[in-house]
Amino acid sequence: MTLYTRGRGTATIRNRGRFAMTLPVAPAADGYGRRRWSGWHVLAAALLLCASVLAAPGQAYAADDDTFSATVKVDAIADSPSKAREAARVDGQRRALTALAERMSGGNPVKLPKLDDNAITNLVANFEVANERMSAVRYLGEYTFHFRPDATQRVLKAAGINPSDQNAQTAPGGAPGTTPNPAPAPTKPIVVLPVYQPDGRSVLWDDPNPWREAWAQRSSGSGTSRLTVPIGDVADVAAIDGDKARAADSAALTAIARRAGADEAIVALAAVRGAADNPAGLDVTVRRYRQGKLVDTHFAPVDANPGEDPDVFMKRAAGAIAGNIEGGWKKEATGQFDQQGSLTAIAPISSLDDWLRLRDRLLSARAIRKVDLMSLSRQEATIEIQYLGSIDQLKASLAGINLDLVRAEPNWRLARSGSSPAPK
Repeated sequence: MTLYTRGRGTATIRNRGRFAMTLPVAPAADGYGRRRWSGWHVLAAALLLCASVLAAPGQAYAADDDTFSATVKVDAIADSPSKAREAARVDGQRRALTALAERMSGGNPVKLPKLDDNAITNLVANFEVANERMSAVRYLGEYTFHFRPDATQRVLKAAGINPSDQNAQTAPGGAPGTTPNPAPAPTKPIVVLPVYQPDGRSVLWDDPNPWREAWAQRSSGSGTSRLTVPIGDVADVAAIDGDKARAADSAALTAIARRAGADEAIVALAAVRGAADNPAGLDVTVRRYRQGKLVDTHFAPVDANPGEDPDVFMKRAAGAIAGNIEGGWKKEATGQFDQQGSLTAIAPISSLDDWLRLRDRLLSARAIRKVDLMSLSRQEATIEIQYLGSIDQLKASLAGINLDLVRAEPNWRLARSGSSPAPK
């Protein structure tokens, strides 16, 4: 019998390749230093003592048989790491059973009988955990669930799925004598770094960061989303911080993406309008990087509804931005750019941070290729804009980010939509 570990805090025991069981972490101590043993820990200990009996012919589950196995990624948030881990396991085993059923049905949607959490737990012969990561309230990992063949087949038959031994051995998810459809190639995740800017600071891992919390909660509830938010453990904090994310530090962006097995990272900068504890809105600049290089930028202001709870607003804003990222941003109807030019413009500003936000906003316009700062004062910035297309196309592109370009000899002047431009 060989003992080895997978992930953190888990151990798998194999008996001559015929029996595998993943043990839960050691029970926590109560306030008096005594160990609290749950029913799950007692069951695990009993199974360990009876391993030789359970491994008897006809009753054992071969650990290397993947026919009735499925691997899922889990992500859960709760009041404590242990509660988050348990919630992740319960959600994971249900999704793994569904994935197994869909595979057995040839990839077709299935409707399983209504089973409570305990019923699904009873179908699980054992499970393995890898790539565990956790914070004070969040838990992530990869669970491989091995289901009991006989009991699971009864559930599948109740759903109209009748996998034969031949199907299970030769073509999981396919008909006898046929070649199963190849599994689709796994899609790499996209790392999202929600940087919060309440007063000019760039906050990523530090608390409070309600913008990151809103993204993390959305991440835990969207199993099909490619977007993933780093948990913020020691390695994440060492890889990148808010200032590096805002400054587009190529090495830091590449490092944080690789930690999640991704090629792309998105920096979602959310500048607060109004009071930080009750924002009137967020000016969100979304920058997408591939292998550390900028490939796309968008500016998306989100307004709070009258009387809207700040937490509800943050979640709604995160959901709206995520929807734009996943669904593709709307194309600007600016036509083909068959020429290029440059102009000097004056933009009113209220602070250095206001200028930085304006610069990000300008660079998100499709027609603009470069913005150079020529001079800066407390009230205004003089900039040179290099653009593609005609002046009308540039104006249309700026209108898409709520900016107006007004002629003011000898230069042009930028004004936020709805504000009065400076007199000529």
